Amino acid sequence: MRYCWMALAALCFALGLAGVVLPLLPTTPLMLAAVALASKGSPRFAGWIRRHRIAGPAIRSWERERAIAPRAKRVAALALALSAALVWFALDALWLRLLICLLLVAIGAWIVTRPVPSSSV
Repeated sequence: MRYCWMALAALCFALGLAGVVLPLLPTTPLMLAAVALASKGSPRFAGWIRRHRIAGPAIRSWERERAIAPRAKRVAALALALSAALVWFALDALWLRLLICLLLVAIGAWIVTRPVPSSSV
């Protein structure tokens, strides 16, 4: 079972790294999932992810303070807005467009209301 946790953690980590360059792939949630999964399979791998130069700062801020950096908030808000625009113009059913856009707005509101890490202030 340990190897399954590690494999899932590695998959989430790889997808999270891809999210650094692919705007609609969420980096931080995938990295948080990678750390959680790695903690079950390999604490050493989880520690390595926490120290990673790209993913580490966001993960540590979230684990320590449940905080999101201002730049990450802006990127997330922009990605959610672009997603909402794409949904609005790509789907025909008004009820579905409204439902998805309301969900994206709710997610965006939750993200922007998270505290800022004390190291970013």
